[in-house]
Amino acid sequence: MRQRVIWSLFVWMGLLGLAGPAAADDLPREAVLPVASALKAAQAALDKCVKDGWKVSVAVVDRAGVLRAQLRGDGAGPHTVDSSRKKAYTAASLKRTTSELGELLGKAPHLQALREMNDSTLILGGGMPIEIGGEVVGGIGVGGAPGTQYDDACAQAGLEAVGAASKLPAPKER
Repeated sequence: MRQRVIWSLFVWMGLLGLAGPAAADDLPREAVLPVASALKAAQAALDKCVKDGWKVSVAVVDRAGVLRAQLRGDGAGPHTVDSSRKKAYTAASLKRTTSELGELLGKAPHLQALREMNDSTLILGGGMPIEIGGEVVGGIGVGGAPGTQYDDACAQAGLEAVGAASKLPAPKER
C-alpha cells in the first residue's frame, strides 16, 4: 500500500513537472506601449494643437485603457482632462476612432447602448487607437479644440510621432 502511494506521488510530480514549462510557453505575448512613446505621442498632439491655437488636454492609454501619459495644455478647460482620457480609453477598447464610432451610432441607432457601456466611454471625435505593426497597443485622446475634426488632427499628429498607423480618412478625390 505504501509503495503504491509513493509510486503515485512520483507519477504526479512527473506530470506536474512536465506541465510547468509547457504552460509558460503557451502564455500570450502582447506588445506594450512604452511610456516614452506615450509621452512623445501626447507631446506631439499637444504641440500641433498649440500651433493651431487650441487649448487642449491629451491622454494616452495602453491597450487595457490604463493611463500612460496625460498633458493639460496651458489654459485648457478642466473638463478636457476627463474627455481626453475617455476618448483614448474608448478608442483603445473598441479599436476604432471615436469619430468613426459616432458616425456608426448615427447610422445604427440600435447600437446606442455603446455610449453607456461604462463610465469611461466617450463617443465624441478626438480619440484614436494607436496601432503599431498591425497591433493596437493603446489609444490617444484629445479634448478641447473647437471641433472634433481639430481634436482628430491633433491626435493624428501624436500617432505620426510614434510611427503608428494613420487613422484619419484619406482625402476624397474631386
